[in-house]
Amino acid sequence: MKLDSALFAIGAALSLTTAAFAAGGSTGHAFYGDPPDERHAWCVHDQNRPQPKVVAPLPVSELEAKAKAPADAVILFDGTEASLAKWCSDKNPNEPTKWIVRDGAMECVPKSGYVRTKEEFGDCQLHVEWAAPSKVEGDGQGRGNSGIFLLGVETQVLDSYKNLTYADGMACSMYGVNPPLANALRPPGEFQYIDITFHRPIYKDDKCVQPGWVTVYCNGILVQDRTQIEGPTGHRARTKVGPLPEKGPLKLQDHGNPVRFRNIWYRPLPSTAAKGGTRGPLPAKAVAAERKKIAAKVRKDAAAKPEGSVEQMLRFAESLVYEKDDATFATMEKLASQYAASLKQLPADKAGAKKDEVLQVDSAFKYLAKWNFVPENFGPKVEVANFIKAQGWDKKPKKK
Repeated sequence: MKLDSALFAIGAALSLTTAAFAAGGSTGHAFYGDPPDERHAWCVHDQNRPQPKVVAPLPVSELEAKAKAPADAVILFDGTEASLAKWCSDKNPNEPTKWIVRDGAMECVPKSGYVRTKEEFGDCQLHVEWAAPSKVEGDGQGRGNSGIFLLGVETQVLDSYKNLTYADGMACSMYGVNPPLANALRPPGEFQYIDITFHRPIYKDDKCVQPGWVTVYCNGILVQDRTQIEGPTGHRARTKVGPLPEKGPLKLQDHGNPVRFRNIWYRPLPSTAAKGGTRGPLPAKAVAAERKKIAAKVRKDAAAKPEGSVEQMLRFAESLVYEKDDATFATMEKLASQYAASLKQLPADKAGAKKDEVLQVDSAFKYLAKWNFVPENFGPKVEVANFIKAQGWDKKPKKK
C-alpha cells in the first residue's frame, strides 16, 4: 500500500460520523464531550487526543505471584458463591446482586445494574482481575465495557485489544480525565491484572489542600502515574471539582456486556497528614502534639528499665530528642555522670569487655551535642571521650 493510501486509510479509521458514533464507533466524536478550556487542551472524549502506544503485558506467570492477597488484605471476592454475599445491588442495596458466579469469576448479567460491595473504604491499594467476553461483539465503547468505581472515580474496563475508541475512554483510562500511558491488554477472554493505588483529594473551606491521585498498573505495566483527581469522573463532562466522601463501596459497572471479575482484594492505606494521619509533613501544632506523645512513651519505657542502667540513661536521653524537659534532663545527666564515674573505677583488664557499650554511649552523646540537646562541653560526654582516648579506641586501624 502506498504511503498516501495508508495515511488515508488510517485517517478514515480514526474519523467518525455521527451515525457511526451512535453505533459504537471507533475513536470519538468532534461534538460530543465538554470542550477545551484554560486547563485542558482536549475535549472530553476527544477524537484528536493521541492514542496510547501498545505495550506487551508481562507473562501471566510473573503476575500470578504478585496477585496473591497479602496477609493484611481484605478479600472482597475469591471466586466462591459465599464471597458474592459480600456484594449487593447498587440500585437496591438491601437486595442481593443478580450478577452470577461462573468458573470462579463474578460475571455481569446485562441489564441487572451495577454491583457494589457492602463494605465501604477509602484510600487503598486495590487488586482486580477482569476479562472481556471471548466472543468479540461490537466495537469502540460497545465492546467488553464495564468500570471500576472508587468513590465515584472510574478506572475504565473495556476490551481495548485491537479496538479503537477515544483515548480517555479506553481500558485503564481515568474515564474522561486521562488516557492510559500504554495499551497493555491481553486478548479478549483472557484476564487482565489490574492494581490501583487510590488517594482521594482533601478540601477544606472549599479549597483543595491535598490533591487526590490514582496510580494504575495493567498486566504489570504502569498505565496511570499519580494521575491527579479533583472529584468524581463522568461521561461527556469534566470532573466536578470538589470533595469525595471519606469512604464508600467499590462498584463495578453493568454496561450491557458480560464482563467477568475475579480475585478482588484491597489494603487500606494509612491517612496522610491532611486527613488527620501522620504520613507526610504535619502542621506545627500536630507535630508538637505527636512529639510530646512520643517523648512520654519513651520516658515511660525508660522508667521501666533497671534503675541506674545504661539502657535507662540512653532512653531518658532519647526522650529529650522529642521534647525538652528539665526534670528528664536532670535525671539523664545524673545517670550519665554516674556512668562516667564508673568508667574511672573500671579495672584495666575489664575495659575491653566494655568497649562496644562505651562506644555506643559516646555516639549517643555526640549526637545529642550535635543537635544541641546537651552542650558540647557536657561533662559526661567529655569524660567518656577521654576514657576512649586513653584506651586507644579512637585510633583508626592502619591499612595494610
